[in-house]
Amino acid sequence: MNEARPTGGADGTPSAVLQLRSISKAYRKGQPAEVHVLKGVDLSVARGETIGLVAPSGAGKSTLLHIAGLLDSPDDGQVIINGRELVGAPDHQRTVVRCHEVGFVYQLHHLIQEMTALENVVLPQRAAGSRRGPAEAWARELLERTGLGDRKNHRPAELSGGEQQRVAFCRALANRPSLLLADEPTGNLDPATSDSVIAVLMELVREIGVSVVLATHDRTLSERLSRRIRLKAGRLVDGSNLS
Repeated sequence: MNEARPTGGADGTPSAVLQLRSISKAYRKGQPAEVHVLKGVDLSVARGETIGLVAPSGAGKSTLLHIAGLLDSPDDGQVIINGRELVGAPDHQRTVVRCHEVGFVYQLHHLIQEMTALENVVLPQRAAGSRRGPAEAWARELLERTGLGDRKNHRPAELSGGEQQRVAFCRALANRPSLLLADEPTGNLDPATSDSVIAVLMELVREIGVSVVLATHDRTLSERLSRRIRLKAGRLVDGSNLS
């Protein structure tokens, strides 16, 4: 395996938070057929940019996000986060980057049911080495900013769906990542709750300065982001004129 190596401008500054270069991925379904989900995908995400990745279910959005977030590996291509190429990096280095530089939000919140909202947001910070006092203070601040200050001691089963997803956003942002990846984060919410959750998220990511790639099949949601792209037949195309 190769150590991750920096890439970027002549002064060493990373040219983007995330760069995907010629990403390809296929899954074998029976012998000998293969399903080519991603075909030479290229994507560059600037600092502070918010991108809507639009495609129908089954088009490969989750696969692309999992590769971008180092949860899966491509068959071919490069994943560069903050100037470091990570496809060939050792597992421990990929884990460190996932922990400190990438936040991930799923359609299902995946909160730990035995923990309170506060404890769920503290957990990733403690895993990253933060001391308990500062971790709890930042978790309380995040929950306050998302309207959950009075719900911090409630467990997930005591929260509504929208409240649970807001806790999940707080958890994903707890380590102040430079990149947030969200996979259909409002897919299980009604439209009104979805709007309120996304409004809170967008205000928070602007304050923190996080780059966002949000996968959705909801065009209205994608229009709230700074740029739209579409995944079609395994390739990314401009999503400005979706049909």
